[in-house]
Amino acid sequence: MFVTLLLQGCGRIPILPGLAPHKIDIQQGNYVTQDMLAKLQPGMSRNQVRFALGTALIVDPFRNDRWDYVYLLYKKGELAEQRLVTVIFRGEVLDRIEGDVVAGANISQPSASGKPAAAVPTVPAAVPDKK
Repeated sequence: MFVTLLLQGCGRIPILPGLAPHKIDIQQGNYVTQDMLAKLQPGMSRNQVRFALGTALIVDPFRNDRWDYVYLLYKKGELAEQRLVTVIFRGEVLDRIEGDVVAGANISQPSASGKPAAAVPTVPAAVPDKK
């Protein structure tokens, strides 16, 4: 009971203006750069793609023809940047790239998700702040 009374008193401590907890920047996932994507060419093997982009964050065990590279950046506790690059294989070779990319000169037919599939090589696009 005594502890309960002490804890109730802590809720009434005034907070100084401008004083807040420090929140660090947090990067999660695979950071894919333009240089990394520029190295990709249709027909590359899975090992060559892994060498260029690194190991994918998400590999679906039920769809082994797709690797997802997800990147999140939190600044001061809020989502500042989010990217998703999906690498699609046909058999054991690279077919195309989808997701948050800027297409090159050629754009293929829309994918099953309804988003246009970008031709290889492509550029990752930053997502604007969601405030």
